[in-house]
Amino acid sequence: QVQLAEPGGGLVQAGGSLRLSCAASGRTFSSDTVGWFRRAPGQEREFVAALRWTEGNTYYADSVKGRFAISMDNAKNTVYLQMNSLKPEDTAVYYCASRPSWDSRGVGLDYTYIYWGQGTQVSVSS
Repeated sequence: QVQLAEPGGGLVQAGGSLRLSCAASGRTFSSDTVGWFRRAPGQEREFVAALRWTEGNTYYADSVKGRFAISMDNAKNTVYLQMNSLKPEDTAVYYCASRPSWDSRGVGLDYTYIYWGQGTQVSVSS
């Protein structure tokens, strides 16, 4: 059984930083694309960032480019989302997801991901 766990959420003031983790059990990320998505209250789930493990290529939504960084730790089978210069509009439930790397569809398409974590709340106060 594949499970993705996402510790690291919390409450932070605007301008602060948080690091989210996505650790997989029952599956290795070494041949996956791993993405982060978020859903703010009353809004649709949106793409945040993604990483193609085999290539190391990273992708970001325009709204987080330059502030967020996605990275991987092979030994820990974990993907991180470092979030800096947080804004109140970053408040959302953040989800990590994965899919096989052979899937060439756009990394921002949430319906293409197979495995999902349960989400972690990130709240940014002004």
